[in-house]
Amino acid sequence: MAHHKSALKRIRQTEKRRLQNRYYKKAARTAIKNLRDLKDQAEAQSFLPKVISMIDRLAKKGNIHRHKASNLKSRLTRHVNALAS
Repeated sequence: MAHHKSALKRIRQTEKRRLQNRYYKKAARTAIKNLRDLKDQAEAQSFLPKVISMIDRLAKKGNIHRHKASNLKSRLTRHVNALAS
């Protein structure tokens, strides 16, 4: 167990940040799943920017790699565009 005040504070901060990161990551995963389940293109097109924003925020904070974010956005956009046909 840590003995310094700063180390104890760091432990508290890390735990708080870990739970926040977990929440945002799970929320984004759920949003991606919901977008993939949509069959109506108009609905999917309106939901896509919200999901892309969530993905960008995760990449900016370092929760997911920027290349993974790029790949996710690309595949989701292709999925939404494919709903037209």
